[in-house]
Amino acid sequence: MLKAILNALRYVLNFDWLAGVSIGAAKNVFLVLFVLIGILVLLIPNDYIYKGLKKRRWWLNLKLWALGDLVFIFITYYIF
Repeated sequence: MLKAILNALRYVLNFDWLAGVSIGAAKNVFLVLFVLIGILVLLIPNDYIYKGLKKRRWWLNLKLWALGDLVFIFITYYIF
């Protein structure tokens, strides 16, 4: 049983197929993923973001912070 699990794990963790993927293609995949995550963040309703707060302030909007982080990561990946 343990041998079968180890063989399956060895198969799953074999990333030799990634050797054929160019660095540019991998970079583009991650950049697209960051954009998709940003779109998903924008789809979160504002009422859910501000739930439990007595006063709505712009700096308490978690969507802005999440988008700011995504932009920072996106630029870092784009440059390097």
